[in-house]
Amino acid sequence: MSVSFSLYPLRFHFRAVDSLFFPEGKSGNVVRGAFGEIFRHLVCLPECRDARTCERRQSCPYARVFEPSLLAGPSGMADPPRPFVFRAAHLDGRRVAPGEDFFFDVNLFDTQEPLIAYFVASFAQLAREGMGPHRGRAVLEKVTSVAPHAGKLVFDGPARRFHEPVEPLALDLTPDAVRVGRLRIEFVTPTEIKGGDQVVAKPEFGALFARARDRLSALRGLYGEGSLPIDFRAMGERAAAVRMTRCDLRHVQGERRSGRTGQVHPLGGFIGVAEYEGDLGEFVPILSAAEWTGVGRQTVWGKGAIRVVVP
Repeated sequence: MSVSFSLYPLRFHFRAVDSLFFPEGKSGNVVRGAFGEIFRHLVCLPECRDARTCERRQSCPYARVFEPSLLAGPSGMADPPRPFVFRAAHLDGRRVAPGEDFFFDVNLFDTQEPLIAYFVASFAQLAREGMGPHRGRAVLEKVTSVAPHAGKLVFDGPARRFHEPVEPLALDLTPDAVRVGRLRIEFVTPTEIKGGDQVVAKPEFGALFARARDRLSALRGLYGEGSLPIDFRAMGERAAAVRMTRCDLRHVQGERRSGRTGQVHPLGGFIGVAEYEGDLGEFVPILSAAEWTGVGRQTVWGKGAIRVVVP
């Protein structure tokens, strides 16, 4: 049986009006900015005070994106995943001069009810209001597709016009018949993975695969074709038999403060490389899909970005 996972990988292109600065390790937080509040003001009724109790929550795009309903199933997650992630780590520590171009990516997983227009309107407004520590302004020039047709125009900023409908990227999750005995995972951005109830110091394969599998299944269950039709227990037992042969990681620290609540949230985790040996073929498609979804905690803001390399 063929199983797939679909998403819209989008690239948002901007031109700076003022000088902008993306602090080291916090580019995702800069991109986030007031995004949620702008989104809410665009779609919610003025009298709505709480999306959790709103009578319109079943049809409300804000509730679907920022406060999704709890999902029953094997994911084991305390909260259901939001249907998007930001990819902006390449902006870490960068200063953008007035007139200079920059971009970041958004992977959108809700294919049942495409939300692209709301993201475009929200980011256009956020750019006008200003991003980063000094609220530097920018202009949304265009939005393009990252895949399956790289560079295809989705939205023309100056013309304020959407082009033809976007084709989602469909990832095939069917295991390849070719045997894979070795695998390298590159942890590109700070990653935190739980094994049981604790954050692990190093990503043993069983814990890493379980988190990637559970997140993918939860996203597919909430926003796609349904939870993964696999034997979670049996697959988890086979993943636990895979050996880690190399672990070259370093831990980085970071935090962000919520402008709305004042709460401080950690942004740290480990980055580096881990290598594994075993019967790995059946796990590769799900781990490859995790390149798009991220794995572990706080993936929405850009943590947990990985790269899968089959030697």
